[in-house]
Amino acid sequence: MKDIPSNIQPLARKAWIPIVEEGDGEPAASKFSGTPFLAEGQTWPACPNCGKPMQLFLQLNLDKLPDPARGEFGKGILQMFYCTSANPLCEDQCEAYFPFAKSALLRIIQLTGNAGRIEIPEIEGRFPPKLITGWKEVDDYPNYEEIEEQGVELTEEESDEWSEQEFPRAGDKLGGWPHWVQGVEYPDCPTCGERMRLVFQIDSEDNLPYMFGDVGCGHITQCRTHKDQLAFGWACS
Repeated sequence: MKDIPSNIQPLARKAWIPIVEEGDGEPAASKFSGTPFLAEGQTWPACPNCGKPMQLFLQLNLDKLPDPARGEFGKGILQMFYCTSANPLCEDQCEAYFPFAKSALLRIIQLTGNAGRIEIPEIEGRFPPKLITGWKEVDDYPNYEEIEEQGVELTEEESDEWSEQEFPRAGDKLGGWPHWVQGVEYPDCPTCGERMRLVFQIDSEDNLPYMFGDVGCGHITQCRTHKDQLAFGWACS
């Protein structure tokens, strides 16, 4: 990796790569797949399109993120459920590649008391759980399109050189800059209309054995002001 050009260095953002081990862990732990934290009386979410239980893709304990990110995205437990039904193909029918699709559920719930007794449903092809045990901090930088949005002008030569760098980082990560497969596609907050920001990137077949379209990459985004407004969208080549 070459040195970062001086005009791009100020655009650095911290990102955190999850360190995982096989297994589920406690209900309130950060994890991929596995058993989510559900409060007393809560049931496992079902897809509004097919009625089948949705897969837990990601759970983040926001109170136990790395220090610089702790509190940045709110407090409590962030959860993402996603329907992987093949019959019907809810991903296609619900256009789940667009943010706010009904076959994806994103929410932040609070740790009020102990976890309720969870009845684990049968989910065809349920993913094996991976417990997030730590985080590796790295620097991340935007792609050329977002660099120019930030007011940094690149020559054609600089743009070509930057496209050869491994930024933004692909793979699963907390924070940083989105690895856009196509163009910049931040959704807008339904409450205030402001551009939402990246919380977590879920890439194809990294910690989850799932591919978004043709090796696509997905992004959980959130409104900075209205932290209950969360979205997930993905794109592929």
